[in-house]
Amino acid sequence: MCVSVTFIAIVDGAITTVALPSIARQFRLTTAALDGVVVVYPVCLAMTIPASAWLVGRFGAKRVLLTAMAGFLGSSLLCGAAADLAQLVAFRAAQGLSAGVLFPASAAMLFATFDSTDQVRISRYMIIPQQIAPAVAPILGGLLVDRLSWRWVFYVNVPVGLPAALFGVLFLARHHGDRPGRFDLGGLLLSAAALGSVMFGICEGPNRGWSSAAVLTTLGLGAGLLAAAVAFELRTAQPLLKLRLFADRLFRDTNLINLVGLVPILGAMYLGPLFLQQAQGRSALDSGTSTFPEAFGVLLTVQVAGVLYARVGPRVIVGCGLAGVSGVLLLFAGLDQHTGLWTFRVCMFLLGVAMGGVFMPTTVASLATVDRRDLAQASTLNTVVRQTGGALAPAVVTTALVLSTPSAAVATPPVTAYQHAYLVLAVIAALTAAFAFTVPDGPARVAASGGTPRPARASRAPRPARLRRRHEAAR
Repeated sequence: MCVSVTFIAIVDGAITTVALPSIARQFRLTTAALDGVVVVYPVCLAMTIPASAWLVGRFGAKRVLLTAMAGFLGSSLLCGAAADLAQLVAFRAAQGLSAGVLFPASAAMLFATFDSTDQVRISRYMIIPQQIAPAVAPILGGLLVDRLSWRWVFYVNVPVGLPAALFGVLFLARHHGDRPGRFDLGGLLLSAAALGSVMFGICEGPNRGWSSAAVLTTLGLGAGLLAAAVAFELRTAQPLLKLRLFADRLFRDTNLINLVGLVPILGAMYLGPLFLQQAQGRSALDSGTSTFPEAFGVLLTVQVAGVLYARVGPRVIVGCGLAGVSGVLLLFAGLDQHTGLWTFRVCMFLLGVAMGGVFMPTTVASLATVDRRDLAQASTLNTVVRQTGGALAPAVVTTALVLSTPSAAVATPPVTAYQHAYLVLAVIAALTAAFAFTVPDGPARVAASGGTPRPARASRAPRPARLRRRHEAAR
């Protein structure tokens, strides 16, 4: 169930761009006018993520997961049947709202069901949809648009997701919530507005220009709202986003690695098709089949990383993985318009090999010291961080391309612009690798070996309560 949820949500976020030209022809619009169809999904997704932990605690992971899945499938049908652009954007927003609950709810159920020892093994399987989905999306989207119509880019979610939903109804164990306190409405409004504004600014920055009034306004507003949300949540007794979890160094460091480390990883995945189709003039099919070898490299390394995790710890695996990513990106920076497809495919495979040492260890280690009662909250924060990193990746790539392109050739960046973009990503990966080697991973190794690590400070009782209990014991 969790594998299917992850696969469907990731594919849906990536497949729509393939259908934009056909949608533009259907509605007699320019492709640029359809920008809202793409941007509204991550914006709405970010807005509902903060509420997912409370919903899981209040109603249970199974009920929330199945409800969100039903909403996602229903909105997919509506997207496919949209009669105009306004309807498509509205239904696409509903998809994003549902997906914002799907990710944290499925992760919370998964990690609440299995202990730390089994989480390493489970994560080796969960990495499969996370890597296969982005590689499959362009190929699948192209086939659906060419053979059927753009509407099947949305309809395809139903035959894939309906069996998973039925399986969940019949076989998923009921997960009872912990009856959280009153809903933190103020925290939701502030965090949703902040994340939505920041996500909009990041997504639109490369398209409209970072100096445009709309981008500067939304980023400034988002930063202010984010600061207000942080201050509000830290003063709230039962916050919607339990930011105190970041007081635990292992949780904080692994999330920082995810935030920054995703930029070169996903940035390379975004840059590869652009290089092949724009710099080399190749077809979309050549692009899809040439980026796909990355998934095989990831699947190979994840199995090895799962075996080594308890022995050497996540610090060495993640650090070496990011260092490998930096090295492979330097290889990409040496490619030009005459580079053959098989050379590119080998580089993509090597990139996947290096990437496989990053995803699983950081995910498992981030939850090693988190109290099981806080897993839903931790999963929510993990999702927020990863979605932000995922939005930053194309923004960094596009900005690097624009800055490296002469003004007379803005529409067609030269090969040197792509090489410079790969160099920028390589530097970011190298800096993140250096930081990864400083992460204290002792508690993660203890948890993976079946021991009980030190709980996160965020899960402990507030200091006044501890002092009061000591005083009563002394009396």
